Amino acid sequence: MTEKKQKTYDEAYLDMANRWGRLSHCKRKQVGALIVKDRMIISDGYNGTPSGFENICEDEEHYTKWYVLHAEANAILKVASSTQSCKGSTLYITLSPCKECSKLIHQSGIVRVVYSVEYKDISGVNFLKRAGVQVDFLP
Repeated sequence: MTEKKQKTYDEAYLDMANRWGRLSHCKRKQVGALIVKDRMIISDGYNGTPSGFENICEDEEHYTKWYVLHAEANAILKVASSTQSCKGSTLYITLSPCKECSKLIHQSGIVRVVYSVEYKDISGVNFLKRAGVQVDFLP
């Protein structure tokens, strides 16, 4: 695939991840993620509480509850409970991944991460690069 065509796909998938993130019930940040393999979306996710919990992400003091799942973790966990595999896939995410999620990304076999907004702590991005995962920032 040409570089120009790849950028067009990257932008389209990021637009879709952004739209998906708007489904989140979180007030502080709405983050969306898509996992794409062989140009097929194999999973999606957004940040929110685990299944069966109330859809309220922040406590009374407006802090995010500790058990809220990040968008990329939700997408990876969906794949884990299916017959699919993340091996060789690309993760499109609207916010750069945190340290914890970066470990999940690497261990799940995702080989490329494309994100559109950089979080203040980029330790997760640095870890992924060190692990050999291709990371592309597309503002």
